[in-house]
Amino acid sequence: MRLIRVVLCVVMMLSGWQVVAQAQSAESQSNDAQAAQAKDSGKAAYSLPPEKLERAIAYSRQRTVLGFVDTGWGIVVLLLLLTTGAAAWMRRVAVGLSANRWVQGFTFFLLFLTITTALGLPLDMYGHHLSVAYGQSVQHWGSWFGDIAKSFGLSFFFGGLLVMLLFLVIRKSPTRWWFWFWIPAMVIVVVGTFVYPIFIDPLFNKFEPLVQSNATLVGQLEQVVARGGIEIPPERMFLMKASEKVTGLNAYVTGIGASKRVVVWDTSIAKATPQEIQFIFGHEMGHYVLNHIYKGMAFTGVLLLALFWLGYRGMQGLLARYGEAWGIAGQDTWSAFVVLMLVVSVASFFAEPITSGYQRQQEHAADVYGQEAIHGIVQDPQAVAQQAFQVLGEQSLTDPNPNAFVEFWTFSHPSIGRRAEFAKHYNPWVAGGKPEYFQK
Repeated sequence: MRLIRVVLCVVMMLSGWQVVAQAQSAESQSNDAQAAQAKDSGKAAYSLPPEKLERAIAYSRQRTVLGFVDTGWGIVVLLLLLTTGAAAWMRRVAVGLSANRWVQGFTFFLLFLTITTALGLPLDMYGHHLSVAYGQSVQHWGSWFGDIAKSFGLSFFFGGLLVMLLFLVIRKSPTRWWFWFWIPAMVIVVVGTFVYPIFIDPLFNKFEPLVQSNATLVGQLEQVVARGGIEIPPERMFLMKASEKVTGLNAYVTGIGASKRVVVWDTSIAKATPQEIQFIFGHEMGHYVLNHIYKGMAFTGVLLLALFWLGYRGMQGLLARYGEAWGIAGQDTWSAFVVLMLVVSVASFFAEPITSGYQRQQEHAADVYGQEAIHGIVQDPQAVAQQAFQVLGEQSLTDPNPNAFVEFWTFSHPSIGRRAEFAKHYNPWVAGGKPEYFQK
């Protein structure tokens, strides 16, 4: 699925910031976290008992290695498609099947997606096996393969349309296609962000209005909403039946305009206290209030423009040097798509610290907002927030001692240890302090 995700980087990254925000919000809880020592008490703000710590370290290391191997293997697969002539063969099959360019384009993309998915499937299966073995997933294989099939279908449909658009623009503007393609791509980002929670999310998880099963909790969350002076009506609060697939805790904000909503996982309700859920909700409300989705889309726009330009420049250079050997006549040939994906994959890998750093900044701002939002609602906001991170870390087997390079390169959230340490000491309501988002 690594290559499907790379395709979706140019397709549904394209379906928007939501996909990234949601996926990474969940993923961050199973990432490594760095423990911070609380100097006033001599005890770490986030810690694990010895037996669980040993499992967390093992799980963390295996996931880290798997993540980098998965990325590397995805790039190797693309190189193999080019150097073995498989990319040129896929083009010949597509062109030989029909003179119709729509048939050619979708045939080529189907071959590409089928081969790359098959070659990446063993690593994806091992990743799911790890999640089950370490108690992070309860999803049976039938359901898991069903999700793979759904992802494949969505990637084929939307990716195929995008491939057709890409080559249309390349033919119309051989030297400026990277810019002209970026414009409809950003339209897709906005539209995709709107429709994702309505049409795509329900394909993979079950949702229901939160008030339907947790009316009391909705009332408690409305206290936080009122504290923020905004309007998030109960009909925009949803419960996701995450427990059918995973064991971790999470909540997230998604959508724009009429589709904008806050989603709370049922695992959070089952394993966290109402006050802890209020803090988690306050954090997500921070994303809502601070317009992180819109800012994220703008950031995605800048990133996409840079990726498309790099894709254009890199593809030109590679085709000039290796095009004849790879059997690719030019950038308007179907098989040139593989070259473009190779450049985008490498560029995306090296851009990861930039995107991760930007997301960490947003998540920290939401942490601050969430803790300030529950001030006056819960008795001890510092203790509630710290304990919320403790529960998140324990449930997700988050290692308190991650590799610093991995944290810098891949973490989309500040590590839970840092978040717990900050929560423990953040109290702008004391004399001399100044809240960032609320009046004293």
